[in-house]
Amino acid sequence: MQLVEMQLVDTHCHLDEDSFADDVETVVNNATENGVAAIVTIGTDAASSRRSVALAERFPSVYAVVGIHPNYTAAAVDGDWDVIEELSHHPRVVAVGETGLDRYWDYAPPELQREYFLRHLEVSRRLGKPFVVHCRDADEEVREMLRKDAEQGELNGVMHSFCQSAESAEECLGMGMHLSFTGMLTFKRNDELRAIAANLPKERLFVETDAPYLAPVPFRGKRNEPAYVQHTLNALAEAHNLTPEEMAEITTANACRFFGIELRV
Repeated sequence: MQLVEMQLVDTHCHLDEDSFADDVETVVNNATENGVAAIVTIGTDAASSRRSVALAERFPSVYAVVGIHPNYTAAAVDGDWDVIEELSHHPRVVAVGETGLDRYWDYAPPELQREYFLRHLEVSRRLGKPFVVHCRDADEEVREMLRKDAEQGELNGVMHSFCQSAESAEECLGMGMHLSFTGMLTFKRNDELRAIAANLPKERLFVETDAPYLAPVPFRGKRNEPAYVQHTLNALAEAHNLTPEEMAEITTANACRFFGIELRV
């Protein structure tokens, strides 16, 4: 698989995870050497969000997103949401999340997940910063909540690790959402996902790693890292019958516009 020497953006990863604790600087440098000009690291609770902001302050190519993941809403304590509200104003914070709904795991009551989803949507509108959505086994319910919020105006969010139906993609796009693809796009069995990706408007697409999870082929089963986003980019380019260079230019411009990032030349 061809790797490209271009500016890429990994729009979703978790650099604050324990698996990066001993070599995060090496991971960031490796990404830079592999053409990743910007990395968006995502908070999953108050402590994780603090660490994400600290990483964004430490590395010029790293930006932070702060929020409470739906699976961690039940573990949130008094004051945690105040931390998210405060951090959301930080100049290195480019979005809020990841938020949304998860019906695969049973870590938090559905009503609590919905409450926190609404909180993130409200902060997004109030601050004019985009939001990042986690959706697992909750497609219709997530879209229901997005429809309700869209009554206030076009949405400014992204469906992270998109793997839902063509119908879901069409509706989300119609509400103003962007769609982001992970290494799952490279998995041999995911012909249907590649077919869906091939029919989506290029100006609304991102690539991401979700590192340390969902490593693309040929690294499947290993720790993922931002440098590997090139493999997902190549799969998306092939689906659209474009060169990797062409798709890199498109997805990087999309991400920079969405997150308000200016890449260093």
